[in-house]
Amino acid sequence: MSQVIGIDLGTTYSCVAYLQGEEALIIPNLEGNNTTPSVVSFTSSGEQLIGTPALRQAPTNPDKTVYAVKRLMGKKFNSAEIQELQNKLSYKLDKAPNGDVIIDLGGSYITPQEISSLILRYLRKCAEDYLGEKVKDVVITVPAHFNDHQRQATKDAAKIAGLNTLRVINEPTAASLAYGLGSKRNGKVVVYDMGGGTFDVTILEISDGIFHVLATIGDTFLGGEDFDNRLISWILDEFKKKEGIDLSEDKFALQRIKEAAEKAKRELSYTLETQINLPFIVSKDSESKHLQVSLTRSLLENLTKDLVDKTIPYMTQALDESKLGLEEIEEVILVGGQTKMPLIKETVTKFFGHEPSRSINPDEAVAMGAAIQSGVLSGEIHDIVLLLDVTPISLGIEAENDQFVKIIEKNTTIPTKKTMSFTTVEDNQRRVKIHVMQGENPRASENVSLARFDLVGIEQAPAGVPQIDVTFEIDADGLVRVSAKDVATNREQSIEIRPSAGLSTFELNKIMKRTEDQAEVEKDEETGLL
Repeated sequence: MSQVIGIDLGTTYSCVAYLQGEEALIIPNLEGNNTTPSVVSFTSSGEQLIGTPALRQAPTNPDKTVYAVKRLMGKKFNSAEIQELQNKLSYKLDKAPNGDVIIDLGGSYITPQEISSLILRYLRKCAEDYLGEKVKDVVITVPAHFNDHQRQATKDAAKIAGLNTLRVINEPTAASLAYGLGSKRNGKVVVYDMGGGTFDVTILEISDGIFHVLATIGDTFLGGEDFDNRLISWILDEFKKKEGIDLSEDKFALQRIKEAAEKAKRELSYTLETQINLPFIVSKDSESKHLQVSLTRSLLENLTKDLVDKTIPYMTQALDESKLGLEEIEEVILVGGQTKMPLIKETVTKFFGHEPSRSINPDEAVAMGAAIQSGVLSGEIHDIVLLLDVTPISLGIEAENDQFVKIIEKNTTIPTKKTMSFTTVEDNQRRVKIHVMQGENPRASENVSLARFDLVGIEQAPAGVPQIDVTFEIDADGLVRVSAKDVATNREQSIEIRPSAGLSTFELNKIMKRTEDQAEVEKDEETGLL
């Protein structure tokens, strides 16, 4: 059996791991680093740069350097998050024909799934070079609070990259596997996961190799990028006060400031003060202006404290939904690069009453957990008997008067299956429309639409007489299948949820064909045939 890899496809950085025996090991990238910037750049010559090379030339090519693409996955262009985000990016977003967000590279367009696939393809190459064999199968991670659209978009990205996804696993759950396998401990554990773009808090119970998720909650638009943006805004304001120049519309200057802000933020995790020096940031009246500011940890914390405080209600809600008290939590694990920030450590310590565990690397734990899950699936790891994850968001259908009827409640252990009975609202009604939705709001219009289908041929009867059974099934990846059946006639209609957002099968196949053709050209170039 060929080697299975585990991939943490992150907003800011990505990581790949594999299993050697029962030990999860990180695979370094082609530059020798354990993590790879989730950045793709398109040069004027048509070359695609991935990772560190893309990051290096971003200041000189800002409108064709794509970063933080994970935040765009499975999203509609008109969504509030995308409308707010597009003003903070150096590249342009546009509306795809199906309403999705699409990336505008100066007149040519590319989907977020394709950008993610380029990152995945690079990580696959790193793994193949390191292991000395072809790699096909992958366990890939997603934020626990990703909805069905976002999970499907991630699987599509893997497929375009030529990878076969064995399992989609929630990032906090993956981290807990890395923690649990190494410590061989039992107990109730909290995973506080804040990466570049998303935040989750998950509570699990580990007991003799059984990992049981009790509750998970989070925000898919809260992460390190938001901290960076606060710092960028402060730097812009300081420069404007000093020089009277607004750099917010200068994409080249903004990209340099973004890079410097992220670097300064990281430095302030282990030092109390740092300097940002950007010479020749702009020219005014034939005079070059230089940007130079001092930044303290205290100032950074004042700028971002509300973002950290925003995670406290999530911790409270996760405890409530797990039906546990603070005294029952035995360990807290910090996952994701943003959790290196001292203020986050202090906030989590104060909330739970004890310091978080330092036994796993927050940058690498998720990829390691994905690799461990591959060993669980193949039977190579015997210490982990069972992984019981949950669906993070409730699922149901739209009913009369904009009501949302939940059929599967959030935090239900998956895989799962549940049936609920409905009826008609009109006499002799022969057709019912099934609108599948995901969310927590009692109003259907406030939730996410997943799919629509019709059940036709219902037996004629007065309103309220026919019995229509609607069944929801969620698989281990958190993906959904729905069926509706008229009990009297046995007529049934089912649908495997292929989100109304995202790539159609035709579009996916078209992109895969284009990617395969490009790969053949690159292979021929490497072997000197062209």
